[in-house]
Parts: sequence; C-alpha cells; structure tokens
Amino acid sequence: MSKKLYVVFAIVLLASLLLTACGTPAPVVEEKFKACQVTDTGGIDDKSFNATAWKGVQDAVTQYGIEGKILESAQAADYEKNINAFLEEGCDIIVTVGFLLGDATKAAAEANPDAKFAIVDFAYDPTIPNVVGLVYNTDEAAFVAGYLAAGMTKTGKVGTFGGIQIPTVTIFMDGFYYGVQYYNTQKGTAVEVLGWDPVAATGLFTNSFEDQTLGNQYAIQLMDQGADIIMPVAGPVGIGAAAAVKDRGNALFIGVDSDWVVYQPDYASVILTSVNKGMDTMTTAVIKSAMDGTFAGGVLVGTMANNGVSIAPYHDLDASVPAELKAEVEQIQKDIIAGTLKVKP
Repeated sequence: MSKKLYVVFAIVLLASLLLTACGTPAPVVEEKFKACQVTDTGGIDDKSFNATAWKGVQDAVTQYGIEGKILESAQAADYEKNINAFLEEGCDIIVTVGFLLGDATKAAAEANPDAKFAIVDFAYDPTIPNVVGLVYNTDEAAFVAGYLAAGMTKTGKVGTFGGIQIPTVTIFMDGFYYGVQYYNTQKGTAVEVLGWDPVAATGLFTNSFEDQTLGNQYAIQLMDQGADIIMPVAGPVGIGAAAAVKDRGNALFIGVDSDWVVYQPDYASVILTSVNKGMDTMTTAVIKSAMDGTFAGGVLVGTMANNGVSIAPYHDLDASVPAELKAEVEQIQKDIIAGTLKVKP
C-alpha cells in the first residue's frame, strides 16, 4: 500500500470510529430511590423510636434495593438544617421522627409541595397533601400493660414518668393509668398509680429524652414511694430507670416503643413486658407507597387491630406471670380489638 493510500485509509477508519462513537448513546445510570430519615435529639442509638423508625428504612433497603440515609439531630436547631440538607440532596421521601419535628416538617413540606414527607408520632389537622402522619393508639397497648402491672404488683403501687409532657408521651401514661383502674374495677382492689394523674394532667417528667441519670433518679424516687413496677416513657432516659430497677432488685420494669428485651438485653431479668409501636413496619409501608406511586398525604393510625401497637412477650419473666393473669391479658386484647372494651373512660 502506498503512503498516500495508507493515509486515506487511516482517515476513513478514524472517521468511522468517530461516527460510531457519536451514534452510540451513553449508558443510562438509574439512580436508586432514596429514603432519608431525620432523627429527634435522642439519636439513632436511642434503642427507641429513632432506632425503630430507622429499622423501617433499613427494611425497605433490604426488601426493595433502595438507598437509605440518615441525619441525626443533636439539638432542635438541627431539625430544619437536616431536612433542608435532604431536600437539596433530592431524597425521594424524607421521614422525620418525633412530635418535636412537627413544625419544621410542616414548614419544609409547605415550601416544597413536590417533595414527599412522612413524620413518625405526629399528624396534622388539616392534613398536608405531601405529608403522611404516622400515629399510634399506644394507649390501647399501655392499657393492657397497666392491667398486667396491677395484677403483678406486690406493694399495691405502680409508677410511671415521662420525658416531656407532650401527647405522644402522655398517651402511654393515660393507657397505663386506666388499665390499672380497670383491674381495680374488675378485682375490687385499690392499686395506686404514682407519677401521673390524667384528670389533673399532672405528673413526673424529666424534661429530657437523653439524660439517663434523671431516669435513674426518678425510678429511685418512685420505688422509695413504694412502686414495684415502673414504666418510663422517656426514650433513652428509661435506660437509667431500668438500671435502677435492676440494682434495687425487688421491682420490675415495663419498656415502651419497642421490645426492650431485644434492644436492652442487659435488663431482661427485670423487664416484665414492653408497649410496642410498629414504627418500623409503618415506615416501610409509607416508603413503599412513595416508590409505587400510591403515596397520599394524610394519616395512618397504628392500632392493636392492625398490629400497629402491641405488648411484647414476657420473655425471662414468663414463668412469673400467673396463668390466670395471662388469660385475662389475652382476653383484654381481644376485647380492645373487637371494640367491646374502651381504653378511655
């Protein structure tokens, strides 16, 4: 081949390669659906509602192959900042956790009507079109726990205290109180509830969801007053209470939000039961709705009938609960589900 023909051949080949390259579309990389969670100040390791809601995100990651991200709020000022960070990142749904994020979530949702939000433990009235409120009738399960506590106490006194006096806390305390009163009505007893009066709306509150020292102190205070079963409604603060109960050695503990034997196995020997909220399953469900196009703003309510709330097994203390009391507890749950037993007066 002459030098001239060789040059012509090289030019033709190069042109062919360029045309081929230009005519071939670049591969399309599909971005994964992204579910993003903003925690309350208790943090992801609260062994309570932040952790349980995060489990719902993680379950969605496992089941649907999506991406899950989280930002923890160290203080209230972080709520707006973290939500805005996820908006800028283009999250497909933002899940905020806790009553205290209500205002920040509302402001972000109204300012970004095309974004999708879910908020755990809060709902809006009127509803917001791009926000799903996940709320729970925890008083149903707490009522059962109160009845159980009244049946198990040896001193005739049981106790409860809260983190902050907000509806998502006091609903547990209400149910617990009225469950004890129902036991008293059925049995002709006079078991006393220390730490909360739902009529006067007064009781014990640590004003913290983080300080475990306060949980320890409040539990000791209640035990010193005679309570031998204690139910804190205060997130990680309850860990301090569980430690005090275990140290005292003559009292029992009732957990809230999740099964404390699973999340706090060090205290399994004193955990009678827990009042569970299905925050994981409902979080997973709302993420799926955002994925498949069925998402609609409004309210989803977890009840005993739809397994949104429940009480945990007795675990290590199963043998300590009398068979008759177990049967009564089972029947009460059936009656609540059937609607024949009301947990509020």
